[in-house]
Amino acid sequence: MPRIGKKPGVKLENLYYLRLSSLKLQMKLRFGTAVNLLLLLVISAVASSDLNSDKKALLQFAASVPHVRKLYWNSSNPICTSWIGITCSKDGTRVVAIHLPGIGLYGSIPDKTIGNLDALRVISLHTNFLDGNLPSDILSIPALRSVYLRKNNFSGGIPVSLSPGISVLDLSSNSFSGKIPNLELPRLRLLNLSYNSLDGSIPYALQKFPISSFIGNSHLCGPPLTYCSRLSPSPLSAPESSSSPEIVGSHRAASSIKLNTGAIAAIAVGGSFLLILLVLAILLRCRKKKSNSGGTRVIKTKASSIAKTENLKSEDFGSGVQEAEKNKLVFFQRCSYTFDLEDLLRASAEVLGKGSYGTAYKAILDEATTVVVKRLKEVGIGKKEFEQHLETLNGLGIHPNVLPLLAYYYSKDEKLLVYEYMPASSLCSALHGNRGAGRTPLDWDTRLNVALGAARGLAHIHSEGGTKFTHGNIKSSNILLTDGLDACVTDFSLGPLFNSIATKYRVAGYRAPEVIEAQKISQKSDVYSFGVLLLEILTGKSPIQYMGYDEVIDLPRWVRSVVREEWTAEVFDAELMKYQNIEEEMVQLLQIALSCVAKGVDMRPCMDDVVRMIEEIRGSEGDNRPSSEDNRSKDSNVQTP
Repeated sequence: MPRIGKKPGVKLENLYYLRLSSLKLQMKLRFGTAVNLLLLLVISAVASSDLNSDKKALLQFAASVPHVRKLYWNSSNPICTSWIGITCSKDGTRVVAIHLPGIGLYGSIPDKTIGNLDALRVISLHTNFLDGNLPSDILSIPALRSVYLRKNNFSGGIPVSLSPGISVLDLSSNSFSGKIPNLELPRLRLLNLSYNSLDGSIPYALQKFPISSFIGNSHLCGPPLTYCSRLSPSPLSAPESSSSPEIVGSHRAASSIKLNTGAIAAIAVGGSFLLILLVLAILLRCRKKKSNSGGTRVIKTKASSIAKTENLKSEDFGSGVQEAEKNKLVFFQRCSYTFDLEDLLRASAEVLGKGSYGTAYKAILDEATTVVVKRLKEVGIGKKEFEQHLETLNGLGIHPNVLPLLAYYYSKDEKLLVYEYMPASSLCSALHGNRGAGRTPLDWDTRLNVALGAARGLAHIHSEGGTKFTHGNIKSSNILLTDGLDACVTDFSLGPLFNSIATKYRVAGYRAPEVIEAQKISQKSDVYSFGVLLLEILTGKSPIQYMGYDEVIDLPRWVRSVVREEWTAEVFDAELMKYQNIEEEMVQLLQIALSCVAKGVDMRPCMDDVVRMIEEIRGSEGDNRPSSEDNRSKDSNVQTP
């Protein structure tokens, strides 16, 4: 019988060594865990310390530099999410950008304030009243990439020590003086030193930049401007340098006599002739303008319509901006952007599209500031009513699925709305863009998430605006997508700004029958439009014409006919059919969509009910999804409301 504690064939000393090794391993693991935990605590403490030092530097800057507009920087609030004009790194450990243009900063910037933000990549303080010398520690921040300090009153010389990583340097419209230092900036791609008091020759390394980078400095010379004078005698006087003063004097006297006799007579005759030609040209031009004024106006209109599709800086756009109102871009209180209208006019812009209410432009103000400017057409109300309605829209409050209005501009000839730019584009683009090879379609979970987000956004608009408050223009191009592919409803309730909507937009598609027939817009007509949107998500088919997308059908009528013939599976987008076990959820969303597009207004649900029904679908996701075979057996039971 074996002894207790001893297995057959296993020696006691072997067990001892095994247990000792196990204890050593456990100790090593515990020690490693403790070390890792300690490292994490140290890293966390360092990160917190860095952010605290950034906060301290910014608070010192705010306390030292007066400002007209309040910054609402409070040490008790999180710097990365609530401080106006401040952007942090993705991990939230450092401040990487300051955007405070046009906020009314004045006075000088002290050393060791902004210059202590050693992770700063972008600084934008343009269009303020800052003066004095620019602290050298700001432009020498190692991480610095983009500098926008135009339209201030900085003086003194340009700092010599600059971060080699700078790619954008805009110091235009200041009072910098002295010579331009020989800047060695290998990554520099945009330079603007125009309209200062700089002198001397342009360094060779900067001569590759265009004339616009240096104009407005009257004492600056060298390529790309005019060549610098060497302060040597003129070519005419050079051969005379070896002659005596008496000979030089007599030669100049002879030249003066010749000019006073023959040249004066020639100048008088030539001047009279030019005057006659000028009078004749003016008379001919006036006569031509009077006889052909209609044709000239048509040509000008055609040219301006082309310019509208190009950018915000066109002469046609600028003509509608009244000089006295150029800076009267009205921001809403919650907006943290602080640029002016002139910044928009100077911005790099591209046309995003034309819609029912006007043309939308993407305007890039600087490296980290991009907005959408909607240029309204045919606004039919006065300035007071315009402003009151936009204040009403702003009063709806913040909602994650509603894109807020940031600012607006109103003049006699131009009305502009400014929104945040969504880089992921719209639901329309995601569903119908690039249908060819290489396309990445929206999966079912994303589509359902977008449907729920859009429903919540529209329900918020209905509930916060009152029973008579409508969106009026629900369509897939007005459902924008965030980076996380969440839905944001935009372009809501702009209809009251216009006397009427153009006839070409009163067509079938998203619009309810009562809107097409009698222009009766209500919250229930919004529900109809949202139902069409759900059908678009489910079928992948477009209810209206899009560029490059030829298939256009009456979605509610087509879906009803397919369901009536008991071919419900044929309704769904082919791109969705590769996903497993989602048929039941698609059928449930189809039933919600069909209830929304009911012809009778009273038969349609309200948006709060639509949200609740879609949330119930979301609640059934996961392990409870039925199989594809079970779904196919239920397809024929779907009935049209």
